[in-house]
Amino acid sequence: MIKLIGYARISVRQQAADGQRAELLAAGVRRDDLYIDEGSSGARAGRPQLDLALTALEPGDTFVIATLDRLGQSTQNVIALAERLSGRGVELRVLDLGGGEVDTATPTGAMLFTVMAALGQMEHDIKRERVLDSIDRRRKAGKNLGGRPRRITNRQIRNANKLIEAGEPTAQVARDFGMSRATFYRRARALGLMPDQAGDETSESEGAS
Repeated sequence: MIKLIGYARISVRQQAADGQRAELLAAGVRRDDLYIDEGSSGARAGRPQLDLALTALEPGDTFVIATLDRLGQSTQNVIALAERLSGRGVELRVLDLGGGEVDTATPTGAMLFTVMAALGQMEHDIKRERVLDSIDRRRKAGKNLGGRPRRITNRQIRNANKLIEAGEPTAQVARDFGMSRATFYRRARALGLMPDQAGDETSESEGAS
């Protein structure tokens, strides 16, 4: 038998699910077919009641939520879930999306989700481009790209010192070896390559060591 399966999620900042519950019941969802996750964040992977609701759905059923953000805080995740439901023959009904109700069983609802999927992909591409641009800028600036700091060996410090003694700019040599000038001065002094008073620039923040 075709059913309406309702799902509600309330975060730790909300006090009750009465509003969502009432909306879902008014939309025709039976109490036995209503699943509620309490104290759960949209970004959190573990939402047991959502998992149960998705398991209960069968082809021809309709998954009903009050608002789209109840499924998660990421556009990509929401769209992916909507596509999973469609692949199983399940329709998605959102009671309030931009002030109106949307049902993927209707041509208008299906078109809206197609547009949302395109926007979600664009959002993903823009974020990826920003990350790659940031990495490229940091790499060109000789900055740490994150992760485990690179280990600078004593041999590298000695080689760097040789280049500097030959007239190469300290800042450039330090960048080429993936460290800051402060790190070079500190390590060079520790190896006895320069007197302790050398390198007043050590007040700058240190990079990889």
